[in-house]
Amino acid sequence: MATADRRDPTGTAVNHILCRGCDETFGMDLTTFPCPECGGILDPQYDYSSMDLTGKDIEDRDGSMWKYRELLPVSNTEHIVSMGEGETPLIECPTLAEKMGIERLLIKDEGQNPTNTFKDRGLSAAISMANEHGAETVGLPTAGNAGQSASAYAAKAGLNCHVFLNYQAGDVKKDLIEAHGAELHIREGTIDNAGAAFTEAKEENGWYTVTTFETPFRHEGKKTMGFEIYEALDWHTPDEIVYPTGGGVGLIGIWKGYKELAELGIVNDSSPSLTVAQTEGSSPVVDAIKAQKDRHDPVSDPNSIAKGVEIPDPGASPWILEAVRESRGDGVSVPDGAAVDAALQLAQSEGIEMCVTAGVALAGAIKRAERGMYDSDDTVVVTNCGAGVKTSARLGQAARYRPSSFNE
Repeated sequence: MATADRRDPTGTAVNHILCRGCDETFGMDLTTFPCPECGGILDPQYDYSSMDLTGKDIEDRDGSMWKYRELLPVSNTEHIVSMGEGETPLIECPTLAEKMGIERLLIKDEGQNPTNTFKDRGLSAAISMANEHGAETVGLPTAGNAGQSASAYAAKAGLNCHVFLNYQAGDVKKDLIEAHGAELHIREGTIDNAGAAFTEAKEENGWYTVTTFETPFRHEGKKTMGFEIYEALDWHTPDEIVYPTGGGVGLIGIWKGYKELAELGIVNDSSPSLTVAQTEGSSPVVDAIKAQKDRHDPVSDPNSIAKGVEIPDPGASPWILEAVRESRGDGVSVPDGAAVDAALQLAQSEGIEMCVTAGVALAGAIKRAERGMYDSDDTVVVTNCGAGVKTSARLGQAARYRPSSFNE
């Protein structure tokens, strides 16, 4: 696989890739993922001492998540594959904040990205690096949204794309994956079954993987969610960020982003507490947090309507748990019904359309408020990982036959 020319620099401070499993280091021309030595998670490393970047420098830019280009891995601006992802709003929700007994509830509305989810950040970064590495074909297994995003960005870049999906994924996602020209491979069982089928096909065909925590680059794109939250708060941190957690890419990205801005002196506050939100039908990370373990135990029979967080065996759990511990965070699990109700409460009180998977995080925040986990002057951010249209049938049915509990 040829490495593309890098004559038009972005100014990135990235200088190598580190394996979190065996501490082996690799150059930025590495295209064999995950770690070719031990199979561990790969993480790009930056030379912060070489950077002269201030908050004001960033504020003076606009356009997309690539305004943070010094802290993203692409070296050549011509290889960036972007559709304006990022710069999503952080929306005040005063009605729900009052109900929860906190000063501010803020929704980071990732549903306003190009394919209506936060997946666009990670896939913009990963497909851009595939472009920079001279890849011709990319692929991944997915619960749905990442496949739609990957197929869109691959189409933008002119790359072939293979998406492996479990049969339970929604028809809209399947249709749009194919609408972007990707080849769709449906598998029975959970996302783990789709993952096994993809791995076999990838090795047989030599595809460039953009799979969660195989590619080193998706969590780099997700860092920009954190950058934007802190920038919107005038480079201060909220008290807590509640994150709907499946594979944990975004939570790790937000945590890494905080540490980078702190290293650069752009953010001087203590870190926000990171709270993992999962469903009671699939809560391996929350269970590990409560048991004070360093690694999760896989869930043998996951069962949730929130497919984005129904990840029974998240390989990055040690990193997720490390971030939760270091940030003084927590974990919360909720029933599916509470997630649907929370999404309806948000729609009916604040007008924001939230998918059921994101409803898991909002329901988790509401549960924590009911249990007295917040102070009256707290600022809590909940990540709306995807627009309500992603689960519109489920929300519409609930609104008709099981009204929101907001006014109860």
